Amino acid sequence: MTDHAPDSTPVDDIAAAFQIEGWPVRGRLVRLGETVDTILSAHIYPEPVAALLGEACALAALVGSSLKFEGRLIVQAQGDGPVRFVVADYDTDGTMRGFCRFDPDAVAAASTGFSRPGAQALLGKGLFVMTLDRGPDFERTQGITPIEGESLSLCAEHYFQQSEQVPTRVKLAVGAVTDATGTHWRAGGAMIQIIAADDARGSTEEVWDRSRALFQTLADDELLDPTVTPEILLFRLFHEDGVRLEDARPLKAVCRCSMDRIGSVLASFDPTELADMIEDDGKIRVTCEYCSTVYELEPAEIAADGPAADPALS
Repeated sequence: MTDHAPDSTPVDDIAAAFQIEGWPVRGRLVRLGETVDTILSAHIYPEPVAALLGEACALAALVGSSLKFEGRLIVQAQGDGPVRFVVADYDTDGTMRGFCRFDPDAVAAASTGFSRPGAQALLGKGLFVMTLDRGPDFERTQGITPIEGESLSLCAEHYFQQSEQVPTRVKLAVGAVTDATGTHWRAGGAMIQIIAADDARGSTEEVWDRSRALFQTLADDELLDPTVTPEILLFRLFHEDGVRLEDARPLKAVCRCSMDRIGSVLASFDPTELADMIEDDGKIRVTCEYCSTVYELEPAEIAADGPAADPALS
């Protein structure tokens, strides 16, 4: 059984590690409620696009919450399909954000079947990328693999196998639930990885086969149902062997845009380009790609501070 009382861990907006007693398997669990609803509701996304972005958010939290240093993990995929670009990032303080660029008509055309189109149908041929950003004193490091499979979970499994040679299984789920206050997006994710065999541990193949078989029984509704606590979910999966939930961290949707950041970006533009951006009322307006906040600036207030990074990608 779990080491925690059923109500010891929040149900939503957490990322936590879990350990199966005596098994050389490490795992992580993510539950997203208000956090993912805030991110997905910032734009009017078609349902398949919102689901893809929700998967990216859950995956970013799964992998990012395991980082042992302060920084940021960025999960992104880009291709030649109806969705050109999807990105989600996780800061080690637990804040998250994400957005998609897509062609509405192409998404509609790809969504005419009975099932929700997956990652490969939406993204087409392209690349799946994970980027580690440890701050200005370190170079960013990236792992890049081709987009493979009809879900971001399969892309992630392929990434870990190819880039880190770590056998991994990932489960991601996104859906809308309706309660007394309305309809809200929810997302969840779980991941298990085998710890490499050594002389003391011996072969881990048999226990990995058993772990995968149990993990495969995890259903989407279990990851999404707010009445199923993290402890209950893990108990259902691994109760015969004992499982321990640990190191739960809160998650929250927070965009890093600000008036100062937008002003710094605009200051890097050529005066002619700035002049073209002035609207009929004499103001310049910039909309954040992530959170849709509209910033209104007076051209005279924009100081020429030199080039700056694009806030949507930094």
